[in-house]
Amino acid sequence: MRPTLKLLTASLALAVPSLAHATEDDQLWTGVSATVKLSDKWRFSQEVITRFSEDRDGLYEVEMNSLLGYKVTKNVTVWAGYTHDPNYNAGEFAVMEHRGRQQVTFDNIVKIGPGQLSARLRLEERWREGVDGTAWRFRPYVKYVLPFKEGGKTALVLSHESFIDLNTTNFQRVEGEERMRNLIAITTPIAKNVNAEIGYLHQHGFRPNAEDANDNVASFALSFSF
Repeated sequence: MRPTLKLLTASLALAVPSLAHATEDDQLWTGVSATVKLSDKWRFSQEVITRFSEDRDGLYEVEMNSLLGYKVTKNVTVWAGYTHDPNYNAGEFAVMEHRGRQQVTFDNIVKIGPGQLSARLRLEERWREGVDGTAWRFRPYVKYVLPFKEGGKTALVLSHESFIDLNTTNFQRVEGEERMRNLIAITTPIAKNVNAEIGYLHQHGFRPNAEDANDNVASFALSFSF
């Protein structure tokens, strides 16, 4: 396990861009999600993510995602749903964003050493109240889960996600890759059907004609399954 862990950690570090010529922000993200098995094929997922920023003086986003999923195969699920995403400035409401969301998840599709690789392809359409235009965005995601012992439930999680803007609007101004997120975390069950994940997430934002942004995020999430 040790050589595999060293290789994956090094790969994640290489994926994080240089901190030179970039602004810095310390953040806290908390999340709660629940997935309900409606039948052998159908699933419903509800997630709430709350984000706080030092530079933005507190709360700046509450992202609420509702998704309906259909299992095509044991490892492949197709999802579609809606994201309600109010944005804040220093805890005061600023603007409402609405998103359509479609995605395909590939769970445990490749075994690498003692761990499993999963992936997700997500497409989003974004609208902001009072602002013209529909912003289209593609978000490929890959995750590697490495148990600390064979058959164990407590595991190391490494993930990468890119945000690729497919067009520009008044509120989506970057063409191509806008940001990337790299996560290293520990996941463990804390009760029946309840998992906790705690870790560090590095978010790098690409800003044409300005300094890039680096967010250092303490991340904590609870997930429920029924």
